[in-house]
Amino acid sequence: MQNKIQSHHKEKLAYVYLRQSTMGQVRLNQESTERQYALKNKAESLGWQLHQIKTLDNDLGLSGAQSSNREDFKSLVADVSMGKVGAVLALEASRLSRSCTDWHRLLEICALTNTLIIDEDGCYNPSDFNDQLLLGLKGTMSQAELHFIRARLLGGKINKAKKGQLRFPLPVGYCYDSEGSAVLDSDEQVRDVIALVFKIFNDQGSAYAVSHYFGKNNILFPKRAYGGVWKGKLMWGKLTLSRVLGVLKNPSYAGVYVYGRYRHEKTISPDGTIKAKMIKLTQDNWQITIQDHHDQYITWDDYLDNQKRLEKNQTNGIETLLPGPAREGLALLHGLLICSYCGHKITVRYQGHGGIAPYYQCSWRRKEGSGTKDCLTMRCEPVDHAIAERVLSVIEPQQIQIAVRALEELENRQQGVSKQWQLKLQRAQYESDLAQRRYEEVDPSNRLVAATLEKRWNDSLADLDTLQQQYNEQVNNNKVYNISSKKEELLKLTKDFPKLWHSQSTSSKDRKRILRLLIKDITVKISDIPKQAILYLRWQGGATEEMSVALPPKSSDKWRCSPDIIEQIQTLAKSMTDQEIVELFASKALKTNKGNPYTLYSIKWIRFKYNIPSYNLRKPGEYSINEVAHKFDVSHHVVRYWIEKGIIDARKAHNNRFWIFLSPEKEYELREKVNSSTKIGLARAKYLSTNEGGAL
Repeated sequence: MQNKIQSHHKEKLAYVYLRQSTMGQVRLNQESTERQYALKNKAESLGWQLHQIKTLDNDLGLSGAQSSNREDFKSLVADVSMGKVGAVLALEASRLSRSCTDWHRLLEICALTNTLIIDEDGCYNPSDFNDQLLLGLKGTMSQAELHFIRARLLGGKINKAKKGQLRFPLPVGYCYDSEGSAVLDSDEQVRDVIALVFKIFNDQGSAYAVSHYFGKNNILFPKRAYGGVWKGKLMWGKLTLSRVLGVLKNPSYAGVYVYGRYRHEKTISPDGTIKAKMIKLTQDNWQITIQDHHDQYITWDDYLDNQKRLEKNQTNGIETLLPGPAREGLALLHGLLICSYCGHKITVRYQGHGGIAPYYQCSWRRKEGSGTKDCLTMRCEPVDHAIAERVLSVIEPQQIQIAVRALEELENRQQGVSKQWQLKLQRAQYESDLAQRRYEEVDPSNRLVAATLEKRWNDSLADLDTLQQQYNEQVNNNKVYNISSKKEELLKLTKDFPKLWHSQSTSSKDRKRILRLLIKDITVKISDIPKQAILYLRWQGGATEEMSVALPPKSSDKWRCSPDIIEQIQTLAKSMTDQEIVELFASKALKTNKGNPYTLYSIKWIRFKYNIPSYNLRKPGEYSINEVAHKFDVSHHVVRYWIEKGIIDARKAHNNRFWIFLSPEKEYELREKVNSSTKIGLARAKYLSTNEGGAL
């Protein structure tokens, strides 16, 4: 060893690198830590001065599988590359790195800068081939050792998981008994509130509705702490949407033991660092699944149905043709309509102030670039009204007893909320009684402790009083229905289902739920002639039906003049003037589609729009100014000059238009006049030269 350590090595620094994989090893395996710190004395015995020895111990408790989070190792590599280090001391190769990539990079840099590596077995010079080969083998064995350790640990976990004995933190609602088995929580309030989550989701159909229900009724949700001073203690708080999803998606509540729901996947970031992220696996890729492992809150079939409902409720994932949960809004068929042109679900667009004008619209083709227009757009009211009328005609009075059962379910739900409040009050009463007993058991002369316990007792009494007031307000605001006393009255009411359907107390959301119980989906196609929507209904039982619903015309079509009025004007214009037509329509009280009386301007506009000639507009053998100008190849200014000077005879009609009669003699006279006119000849020559220049 002394032969390899030269004087130029001792002139540089000696780095002592310390590392242990976990903080548990640092805390419990202190002998290894002492051995690593003792390398400082070894460096001093090899000839380095005390001030030349630098100890790097900030990486204690970090894994050597990678160097991205080990700052001392990065500093070591940087200083070695700059030639500041004469030797690197470590207990063994695994302390420096368990990655062949980091290990061989360090060896290559040490070989270039002539830096030694010293461990308990000896001194190595990476620039020497034999030492480099030996160090390479040590690095490979270090990485292989990490693989063997991980394989042994993982194999033991998997073997224990196959028997359902691998313990991990249980979801709220479960706890481990004295024998290590998962059992239902002994707290009745915890069990009831978990069951209430699944019950509300089964009724409402969405996780957000569960969170909203708990917040509206001021029901708290438990969370059991794991580890620390709060280990095993229940903490109550608001039920958030993420916690609802966590409960609904956890198969443990179905009595199933699952191992391998998630997998860590390593990726390389743009800056070159390796990051690990957790990937959620599909149910088919779960590693271990044991049915009926412990007591359950729901059945396995209920769990699968819940996952399907959650998948249907997604609005940011892959589109599904299954209807989602009933949502707020005036559109009755939201989630049930399918476009016949592209096959995607039709969405709802709310227009007008406050969204009072809902439209069904499918713009998938335009979004995908396969077209410039939407697949279809139509008002909601005609289609919703037609489907509602069809549903009302299908349902028989005998089936309306479902409404009574729904009200009974509402009563049970209210009773469940009341039970949660009663359990909450019992818990608060227990906390108050416990504080009272602790206060009464303390020595009165110990005023410091007695004052603290008295304050806790007073606080618990105040909390109990506040909770009691909140419960009273809850009872007053949400009165429980007494179904048993009003059942006959309700049965009489439910015989008239249309009245119940159109009642103001029935919300749009409730109507949508009723439709989803009856209709599976509706495919829509728009027919232009006539303007109508063709609906292909598919009922839940599998039966199909086709319906046609007339759609309201567009605004342009709605206010456009009706064909019968146009036909009347065409007939009347042959024998009547525009003013006479206006007077005739006024005597018949005919009005436009907007409800306004016909005026002279409106009659003229209709004649102009539909090319209807007016009465006595032209007599046989008469020409217009433009026609005379074209006939003699002159401008209309020349023709108007002839009229003004009396060269030609012109008749002025009531619409201020001139009609000209030309005899054969007058035509001959005008042609001679045009041919002999110098001004007209110059104007023609200038016109021809201008056109030729422009062409060139």
